[in-house]
This record gives sequence, structure tokens and C-alpha cells, in this order.
Amino acid sequence: MDISIQNLNKIYKNKHQALKNVSLDINSGMFGLLGPNGAGKSTLMKILVTLLEPSSGTIKVNGADLEKNRKQVRAMMGYLPQDFRFFAKLKTYEFLDYAASLAGINSRKERRDEVERLLEDVGLFEVRNRFAGKLSGGMKRRLGIAQAIVGDPKIVIVDEPTTGLDPEERIRFRNILADLSQKDVIIILSTHIVGDISSTCNQMALLNEGQIQFTGSPDEFIRLSEGKVWKTQVAFDDMEDIKQKYPVITTIPGANGYEVELISPSANGFQGENIMPNLEHAYVYFMEYESNKFNRP
Repeated sequence: MDISIQNLNKIYKNKHQALKNVSLDINSGMFGLLGPNGAGKSTLMKILVTLLEPSSGTIKVNGADLEKNRKQVRAMMGYLPQDFRFFAKLKTYEFLDYAASLAGINSRKERRDEVERLLEDVGLFEVRNRFAGKLSGGMKRRLGIAQAIVGDPKIVIVDEPTTGLDPEERIRFRNILADLSQKDVIIILSTHIVGDISSTCNQMALLNEGQIQFTGSPDEFIRLSEGKVWKTQVAFDDMEDIKQKYPVITTIPGANGYEVELISPSANGFQGENIMPNLEHAYVYFMEYESNKFNRP
């Protein structure tokens, strides 16, 4: 499976340009689309699942043009939107049965088997008779991914899936997606949460202000910030000044001040030692020091 996006633009009626010449190649496996809120991620996801039309540009899915083959391509996709909604008066298994019928599973027995399999896969079998509206927040997101993968779609798109989940539910959700990615499918995970990308994705892109500003692997992204992440000791009285000058990642109070991790191209104005960056460090470094280069005339 592959998706080719070329020179995609989206301009809304209010003249806001949400996407600016976006080009991406996405292959089977887990692909992370990282970016701050308002970057254009949801706009791109809605275009991919045919809920929005682009202003210009092309999208091809396994060589099929999305604009000319909307019904064919849409049938290959499962989608979990950021604002996932369901019929609260349906029980959990009833909602999934309805989703399975929409996915074209007409046989009642096949639907029952599919629903039971999905409920087991996402850990909802024990609450199958509970009304969907009475599920916890994490359970509702799991119900959302279940409806997105009913009928074994070849492309699964999830938009901000772990927002608002506690750490345990976030890990559970990532594991569900990781298991799915072992099949010959494309899973696109759109998020502003760095941990979602670092835990699951082999390839990623950074979308900011409607532009693709990085594509590659998480390891390649991390390497951009090597030599730019520092650990230093800061006196209590100097902490506010340090925060004004540098992006501070962590602060640990001690007897005489703080142990601080911060981002800076050089140790100018403090004494510190370089530490190995992680994806969170790299994201902060890129947004602070590299992202503005894309907006220069």
C-alpha cells in the first residue's frame, strides 16, 4: 500500500490557507504526522478520507487518483476523527454491528463474528452490553478504533487519538495501533503529542502552519538536535532569567537550585554538559530554532 500526496493546498472561504503545497509519500506501516494544534493536520486527514476537497494538488492511493475514484478509495479506509461520535442509546456491540453493516458486511453471522473479534481486540468484550454513552473516555476511544478497523481496511487514519487519555489508556491505545501495523496496512497517526510518535512510528512528518517542514524517521529527526540539549545547574535566583532565554524542558529542585534540561545551539550564558536528545527535545529544538526558517521570504 502507498499514498502519494503532491502539491496539496487547501484554502477556506475565509481565505485562510490551511495547507501549503503539501507533498508526502506514505507506505505500509505506522506513519506519524506531528504538529501543534492549528497546524493543518485535521484538514489533511479530512481530505484523505474524502470529507473535504482540496483547493489544488493530487492524492493517489495505490496509483488510484482520489478525486476520480473517491468511492473506491474511501472503501479502503477506516477513520477515527478527533471528535468521534456515536449513538449513545446503542449498546457497545450494537454500535459496532451497525458500523460493520456500513462496512458492507451483510451476513448477520459474519457481522457477529467480526464484532466479537473486534471487541476482544480492543478490550471491550466484557462491556459489550453497556450503552456506548456510559463508557469511560478511554473505552470510547477504543470503540472508535474498533469502528475504524471494522472490515479490515487497508488504510486506517486516526486524528488525535490519545488526547485526554490517562497514561495507561494511552499505552493501551498505542499497543492496539502497533499490533495493527504488523499487517500490510497504512496507519496514519495525526497528533500533537510527541510520545505517540516516538512509541509507535517508523516514519514521520512535521506539519506546521500548513507546511511540511520535516519528513523522515524519528531517529533522523532526533539527530537534528544532537549537541543542542544541555543539562545544567541553575541557582534559584537565576531561574526566571534562564526561562526567558532558553526553552526549558525539565527542572528538578535541589538544595542549592535546580537541575535543568534546556535547548540551546551552544552553552552561551551558562555552563552545562550535552546530553543525548529524545524526540521531545528534538521537537522543541525544531520548533524554536528551525521552524521559522520556512516562513522567511
